[in-house]
Amino acid sequence: MMEDLDTEPVIPSLDLTVLDCPDALQLATFYAKLLGWRVEEGSDSDWAELIPPRGRRSEDDPEGEASLAFQKVADFRRPTWPDGDHPQQFHLDLSVTDIDRAEPRALALGATVHEHQPSASGSFRVYLDPAGHPFCLCLTA
Repeated sequence: MMEDLDTEPVIPSLDLTVLDCPDALQLATFYAKLLGWRVEEGSDSDWAELIPPRGRRSEDDPEGEASLAFQKVADFRRPTWPDGDHPQQFHLDLSVTDIDRAEPRALALGATVHEHQPSASGSFRVYLDPAGHPFCLCLTA
């Protein structure tokens, strides 16, 4: 179908990124604590959503923030990044002002430092969340 250039296009906005995992509530709790967000009331081990500090985007709050959700997958396979049968699948980049100071909290919450660290400059560091998804702590510019 050709786009009608005479009408205003409908531009989508990012609303929710959903991560597959073995236990939705457990992984949601990890990210809620890491990011300082809240787990939405009614979340459980099958489906859990996070509420960002300024509120989640919704019909009632179109200016709210995009958020994260987690869904249980019975045959979930941990990512095997950077290689393997189940590579990274996706990853999150989380901005911080000081990686060395942010790392102890991430580790205390259940993250692990990935053995593969591709940043020669040290501008980011790769971790695994408790379900094995890679995420990076990245220095803010």
